[in-house]
Amino acid sequence: MQKIIQKVTSFFSSKSEESSPCSHSEDCHIIPRSEHGISRSQIDKGALDVLYGLKRAGYEAYLVGGAVRDLMLGIEPKDFDIATNAEPEQIKRVFKSRCRLIGRRFRLAHVHFGRNIIEVATFRGDGEGASSKVSRKELNHTRAMDGAGKLVRDNVYGTIEEDVWRRDFTVNCLYYDIKNYTVVDYTDAMADLKSGQLRLIGDPETRYREDPVRMIRAIRFAAKLGFEIEESTKAPIYEMGALFKDVSHARMFEEVLKLFHGGAGVEVLSQLRQFGLFQYIFPQTNELLEDDEDEFVEKLIIEALKSTDARIQSGKGVNPSFLFAAMLWEPMLDRMDDHLEEGATHQDALYAAANDVIGAQISATAIPKRFTAQMREIWSLQFRLPRHSGARAQKLREHVRFRAAYDFIGVRVSAGEQELAKVFDWWTEYQEQNPVDQVAFANDLHNRNTKRKPRRGRNPYRQRKDA
Repeated sequence: MQKIIQKVTSFFSSKSEESSPCSHSEDCHIIPRSEHGISRSQIDKGALDVLYGLKRAGYEAYLVGGAVRDLMLGIEPKDFDIATNAEPEQIKRVFKSRCRLIGRRFRLAHVHFGRNIIEVATFRGDGEGASSKVSRKELNHTRAMDGAGKLVRDNVYGTIEEDVWRRDFTVNCLYYDIKNYTVVDYTDAMADLKSGQLRLIGDPETRYREDPVRMIRAIRFAAKLGFEIEESTKAPIYEMGALFKDVSHARMFEEVLKLFHGGAGVEVLSQLRQFGLFQYIFPQTNELLEDDEDEFVEKLIIEALKSTDARIQSGKGVNPSFLFAAMLWEPMLDRMDDHLEEGATHQDALYAAANDVIGAQISATAIPKRFTAQMREIWSLQFRLPRHSGARAQKLREHVRFRAAYDFIGVRVSAGEQELAKVFDWWTEYQEQNPVDQVAFANDLHNRNTKRKPRRGRNPYRQRKDA
């Protein structure tokens, strides 16, 4: 990432002239096409269609946010978001059946191009003065905060000059103008891009109270971009984590996926723990991490995140159930121990422990049922994969969750559970055989009845620290 920053710094320092004043306002600068390096060929075709469609309809429209930031840094954007002075209903009239309006807290338009969705947001206003597009009487119905200062509704529309100050970080506040191919900068975002700094717009404490998720967004962007969080942006995070308790659990689930499925999960974990935020996202796991004298829990999670990061960086798909299964594996085993001590059978203990841990986790982040079902399957297969002789092998191999369970066995071996190495190696070799040889391999007397050695503790299926 340092090379990217150096490249951007070198490119802009080579330009002798200062960016020209912005026609929109005296408080911004325009970066001409010759200086920013963004080409329309790099922009998603659907996003271009939306930009030009709004322009033809007589509206202002800009590519904005992370897409512009990433293009400036030489990174391929994942999403292309658009900001416009057209209101949601006007956007829908332009794109008709392609457009769907969503959201209550923030009214947005989604323009569909097959499976591709372009998100279009109307410029946000501050609700103050003549520039607001709503009257003071209407304001109470379009923008509202709760007693803690958190925005619960924000549909006040305004101008681009107002919209700038409603965004979160300066580096996400660059506007690409399709009319003249320039980039508009109101917040000295280019200086922050060149220095590798993540800086919040406005008073950090106020902005975090408006939306606590901005704290984990700061960590996500810093980890993804290799940036440093600016000091005044960083300072309040240490003290404001409790605000996450008021964030929608469904929204927290989506944010957790963005955090750990961005290709920098190991660094994200490190920063979440540094700022004391991990306890609000995975409270059960955090409790074990703090009591983990031999650091096995931490090693397990880091190895799982390394595996996920590697898949993302190589362009492979990832499944949320694997992330949550890995994060909650040790808390599940702890609860399983308790149920076994109470006399439950192994299968009943596993089922009850899974219910306990998933139920507790849902109080922090919602997990859709399809993923909790997959988590249970991954956990169950951890106990079934060691028993692979004969006809069992093919049946297990055909299980829809086999690959995730096999990968998790590998993660556990990498974290230090060496007694599972033979199991992992056996399945690795089995998968390399052709179907005929797999039958012979599974029935080989040398490999038959391979059993795990019981690990220390009450539960023979897990390793525990000495009492």
